Amino acid sequence: MSLFDALWKAGALRPLDHAFAQSLRRLDGDDATPALVLAGAALASLAVSQGHAGFDPARPRLLLGNEALAAVDWPSAEEWNAALAGSRWISRPGDGDDAPATAPLVFESGLLYLRRYRQYEHRLAQRLRRLAAQAPATVERDALAPLLAALFPASATGTTPGADGQARAAVVALERSLLLVTGGPGTGKTTTITRLLLLLAAQARHAGHPPPRIALAAPTGRAAERMAESLGKALAALQGVAGIDPDLFATMPAGASTLHRLLGTIPDSPRFRCDADNPLPFDVVVVDEASMVDLPLMCKLAEAVPEGARLVLLGDPDQLPSVEAGDVLAAIVEATADDAGAAATGAPLAGHRVHLQRGYRQDEGFELAPLASAVRAGDADTVLGLLRGGGLSGVHFHENRLDPLDGAGRDALFDHWRQLAVATDPATALAHAARLRLLTALREGPQGAGGLNARSEDALAGARRGDQAYFQGRLLLVTENSHRQQLFNGDIGVCLRDADGMRAWFPGVDGGVRGFHPGALPAHDSAFAMTVHKAQGSEFDTVWLQLPRADGRGLSRELLYTAITRARRELHVCASEAVLRGALARHVERASGLAGRLR
Repeated sequence: MSLFDALWKAGALRPLDHAFAQSLRRLDGDDATPALVLAGAALASLAVSQGHAGFDPARPRLLLGNEALAAVDWPSAEEWNAALAGSRWISRPGDGDDAPATAPLVFESGLLYLRRYRQYEHRLAQRLRRLAAQAPATVERDALAPLLAALFPASATGTTPGADGQARAAVVALERSLLLVTGGPGTGKTTTITRLLLLLAAQARHAGHPPPRIALAAPTGRAAERMAESLGKALAALQGVAGIDPDLFATMPAGASTLHRLLGTIPDSPRFRCDADNPLPFDVVVVDEASMVDLPLMCKLAEAVPEGARLVLLGDPDQLPSVEAGDVLAAIVEATADDAGAAATGAPLAGHRVHLQRGYRQDEGFELAPLASAVRAGDADTVLGLLRGGGLSGVHFHENRLDPLDGAGRDALFDHWRQLAVATDPATALAHAARLRLLTALREGPQGAGGLNARSEDALAGARRGDQAYFQGRLLLVTENSHRQQLFNGDIGVCLRDADGMRAWFPGVDGGVRGFHPGALPAHDSAFAMTVHKAQGSEFDTVWLQLPRADGRGLSRELLYTAITRARRELHVCASEAVLRGALARHVERASGLAGRLR
């Protein structure tokens, strides 16, 4: 039995993957296409669905489970190379070349790509290298020294840990058109960017130019709202500081948008209104939560940044990568140096990254930092010791608890959710909803978001629900973008009655609220429980994390790190030792050639 047929029989391929390979077989004649080429085509399609840019024949375990691999005889690298090299369906361009449009697959640097995704990698690498190479017009740094000292006083005195990195990021941004600022929650990324933007406005004034046109964006609506809120608070904290011209504040952006809204979605098209031929009308583009941006979207964004403009990416490389194909942030981090002093290495992106290290988001009395550091390192013994020891204020471990809606969690969760139904107005309800969230690693099953939401709805609505899908206090999660309604994947709303009946209320772009008839909403689910992936880009006062009863490939240290760092004041972890150890031993790894292209 061929590898292609064995993989299909073992259930390792999706019908879509199988159909794609079969289409090549039909076009080539039933027996003309080698079985390894058919298997490679199917696996390249499967790879994209699992977040990889391409299929790596040398690392099948990135794509296939142990059960599927045990059911097949895996070919050697030489067999793969020989089969893939001789097929008319597969091209082998050099990195500086476009892939021929006649071949649907590309084999390059050991990876087999669907042609479109190889082109995304190729184009993104070219654009980022071009951005890194262009030097923006600058003024003498001495002219900005007084403002720099006013914005970063702790850096000059050395009194605040991490302030030196923040000031260095600002200086790097003055001298480069591409900047990557990385760091965990609470390390001051937004604070740094706020001061950086003020410096850029002052730099333009000194050069006799108009104030820079600045765009703030994030992958999701909620992340964009948080970005705008954080920038507003950071600007407010600087009001009245000696040495900062008050006129500079008027040049700052008033809000942030999703990347899709920024680029301009075209209905029923993968393209955007803004692209290389019709670039964005901005001088500075700042993107938060860059770890969530997938390969196609980052490529289209980078190409839409106009020549002479700056692109600033903010992100935490230890969080989960994008749900869709690619791990762009990790690739850029790999291709950059930690600070401007490493530019002498000669890599195109060297010196374009600053990593901030100051601590994690935490209120007074919430000791998350030691746990977050141990999770990030995959140190299971330290993680379990910290959880069991009870010495971390605000961190609670419910060992071996398989149901957060029973026992200690039931009253805490349901008491919070019942308050939504008696809120005096939608804004109050939305603010209350954002204070607590139940997170899970799974979508389906009794411990998944679907099962937990269904049980929560039954408990909260009770007999009053009847045949009605919507009830007072029901939390909603939008799962598809609706540009007409300005509702986007990840937006959270709450159902409350008004004089016109039941309405679904969502935050407005101006800080207010907007009401919709529930039947007019885009696709949505309940949001009492959310997957960790859906919660990425958000933060909550209290987080309950429920891990599944059995270990699985979807669990990883990145998932745990992302989940626990959503908490600001209190964290509850429900898990067994075996599942925690399994997750911490697993590191998310994506097959990608982007880092090599950037180097």
